[in-house]
Amino acid sequence: MKPPEKPTTESSAPAAKLWGGRFDEGTDAFVEAFTASVTFDQRLYRQDIAGSKAHAQMLRQVGVLSSDDIQKINTGLDKIEADISAGKFQWSVAREDVHMNIEAALTEHIGDAGKRLHTGRSRNDQVATDIRLYMRDACDLCAAEATRLMQALLQLADKYHDTIMPGFTHLQTAQPVTFGHHLLAWFEMLLRDLDRLNDTRRRLNQMPLGAAALAGTSYPIDRNITKELLGFDGVCENSLDAVSDRDFAIEFCSTAATCLMHLSRMSEELVLWTSAQFNFVRLPDRFCTGSSIMPQKKNPDVPELVRGKTGRTNGNLIALLTLMKGQPLAYNKDNQEDKEPLFDSVDTLLGCLRAFADMVPAIEANEPSMREAASRGFSTATDLADYLVRKGLAFRDAHEVVGFAVRHGLEHNCDLSDMSLNILKQFSNKIEKDVFEVLTLEGSVNARNHIGGTAPEQVKLAIERASARLATTYQTSA
Repeated sequence: MKPPEKPTTESSAPAAKLWGGRFDEGTDAFVEAFTASVTFDQRLYRQDIAGSKAHAQMLRQVGVLSSDDIQKINTGLDKIEADISAGKFQWSVAREDVHMNIEAALTEHIGDAGKRLHTGRSRNDQVATDIRLYMRDACDLCAAEATRLMQALLQLADKYHDTIMPGFTHLQTAQPVTFGHHLLAWFEMLLRDLDRLNDTRRRLNQMPLGAAALAGTSYPIDRNITKELLGFDGVCENSLDAVSDRDFAIEFCSTAATCLMHLSRMSEELVLWTSAQFNFVRLPDRFCTGSSIMPQKKNPDVPELVRGKTGRTNGNLIALLTLMKGQPLAYNKDNQEDKEPLFDSVDTLLGCLRAFADMVPAIEANEPSMREAASRGFSTATDLADYLVRKGLAFRDAHEVVGFAVRHGLEHNCDLSDMSLNILKQFSNKIEKDVFEVLTLEGSVNARNHIGGTAPEQVKLAIERASARLATTYQTSA
């Protein structure tokens, strides 16, 4: 989204304000700038104009506006929208916000018909409607980018469905897994995030327009007409709640923070994996930068920056929760502070998803390095314990036997698979030559051949199921 236009900052007499009739003096120049929101809420102009057109059409259908009024209003709003899109519109701090800037400009263009547009509504229900329309679009954009990222993960998982790497707990080598299986874990996180976006969109798609300032309006409005014109699923049932709550914005910020937390975890792994110490994956140069002093450096800037941006979304969520917690019904000026953290969460989430969706398809696995790392750290120790259990030993006894074998390996700098049969038999006479079938990396991953397991066969099947689930989930959001 392009940055907002810089508004003019001239002060104005009370009569110049659309609400100035009861005031004797003009607003203090600093207060005028301090209380204005047009510097950031102007990004709602498309939604504000769409809401105004729908409101005007409804007023025409119930007999409040004439056909001539409607024609003038639509023509005027089209001209204003074109001017804003072209950067020709003059935003004014004296007009406070996006709503009054557009309404004042409309009245200047078309006269009294512009003044009649605000009949039966307030800026309170107007802004609540605009934000919901904006958030609906934001959810759709984020869902599309999340889907693109997940599709890339599935393609990468398919490519590396049988590539063996170490699985970790506590960042210590635990058991061998396939890289494809690991990538599918990232997919599952994001699929839940997409679900949360869908839920957020569904709950916010209720129309506040018609609640007016707080109690409704005495004009004979028909909210169902406006609802249909704007594509809402229903109308907000209570006028006080409709204008005063921002829980839908809080819910989006919560979803954004959760998704960024997941992207941050992925980023952390990519930062580790691209280091010389791991050397598991390579990122293309176009997603990295170098050092101004160390010519050998290739820094994973995109994952690092995504990891850092997670703090922004966390802070925005706390800001909105704190903003709302002490407000009595109905609308309060505090709610002007909802937009900047909300907009920032939208921009941050959308940008991070786009960056990852572009980057992930280009990730290359260093398969020999992954395999070599998986062969260290006694990653098949659990497989040896399971082998002994199948031979009739109780698991706790088998666990102890393998512990002795691992200690021997540490003392002699060798892995379990490097030990001879005679050495392994020193720890248990139940060990036979078939033990080496389970001590191989392939034997370990292939043994976990069940739904949710890391066996390459299961990874392929999981990719098929995941693709179908993603298609269903994305259709729900589309």
